[in-house]
Amino acid sequence: MSDFFQNGIVTSLHELGRRPAADLMAEVERYASERPITLVLPCLYAELQGPALDPIVRGLAELPWLAEIVIGLDQADDEGYRHARRYFSRLPQPHHVIWNDGPRVQALVADLAAQRLAPADRGKGHNIWLCLGLAQATGVGQVVALHDCDVLTFEPRSLARLVYPVIHPTANFVFAKAYYPRISEAGLLYGRVSRLFVTPLLRALMRCLPPSRYLDFLNSFRYPLAGECALRMEAAHRLHLPSDWGLEIGILTEVFRDHSTRQLCQVAIAERYDHKHQPLAAGAADRGLARMGRDIASSLFNGLASQGQVLDLGLVRTVVSAYQRIVLDLLDSYAADAAINGLSIDRGAESLAVDCFTSSLFEAGQHFVQENSHRPLTPTWDEVLRLQPDALERLLRAVSEDRAG
Repeated sequence: MSDFFQNGIVTSLHELGRRPAADLMAEVERYASERPITLVLPCLYAELQGPALDPIVRGLAELPWLAEIVIGLDQADDEGYRHARRYFSRLPQPHHVIWNDGPRVQALVADLAAQRLAPADRGKGHNIWLCLGLAQATGVGQVVALHDCDVLTFEPRSLARLVYPVIHPTANFVFAKAYYPRISEAGLLYGRVSRLFVTPLLRALMRCLPPSRYLDFLNSFRYPLAGECALRMEAAHRLHLPSDWGLEIGILTEVFRDHSTRQLCQVAIAERYDHKHQPLAAGAADRGLARMGRDIASSLFNGLASQGQVLDLGLVRTVVSAYQRIVLDLLDSYAADAAINGLSIDRGAESLAVDCFTSSLFEAGQHFVQENSHRPLTPTWDEVLRLQPDALERLLRAVSEDRAG
């Protein structure tokens, strides 16, 4: 690609031609010997039966520069955990499977939760929180990379590109966010939540609110909802992680709070990326795109409030109206983009998704303005350790005892 344009306040690292994978891998392996990498894989047990995970594991097995792999296993019973242990045993790297539903880990989390030192809800954020805790406990990695387990188009070079900015010895980046086009093997243009919700919502907020560097920052990301990112371990120690679909926006908010934007970047990792496509589930606020939209909007509102922005119901209505106007124009833009590239797009389904997102946005704003209680931040592991110095030791012991059977 010839796209070398830098926009926004975050450095974009493009794919400017197809660099030989062997050359990239050799350089990453050299740098990783000085700055070891821990890979975190938040995983649902159901994904072990899906089509994506097996190629991912086979690809990861080819990467000697991964110092450690931490797999967070959700929604597994005892037999499911044992199956997962066997499934991941082909990885040659040191690896750990955290049985999040096991009695030992559950007892630790319950003990911490009683002291308000654990996430309030289960979800991907809870899973990653435990994985980051274990990575901190082992002390192996200086860099941690997060990668989803439902990616159908995984290539090892994608992971190499993801970690490259953070492990490069002369770069000053502490955080790298992946970006990529969401295109299915059948040629369908996906990424609806980013295209039809996050991007127009950010633009609506920028139109309705005073100038905000926080919004400028979020609007700089080409795919803000990408689940793949890499960061220095010391930065991971300070992350307050949402448990719901607002996780990715929450992570961006956290790194914005802690670091200069000169230390943050986004990196193109693939020409095409395809993973689980969420159903619309219209009318069901607790699942599908409706749930995603509500959680993401709530995370954005929380981020704005943390920057000192006061929100009221009148402002919410104004933002919703601005969003509707902006997204209508974007529908035409995306349709034209798909057409010139020979991709398919369902305008009817896109319009239904916009209606769903509009409702989710208003519901999230209304709830944020009218709720009577403040939802506490998930504690960082550094905060946990100040009050429970043995917490990581207990987590490491729970994982070891589960492994021993």
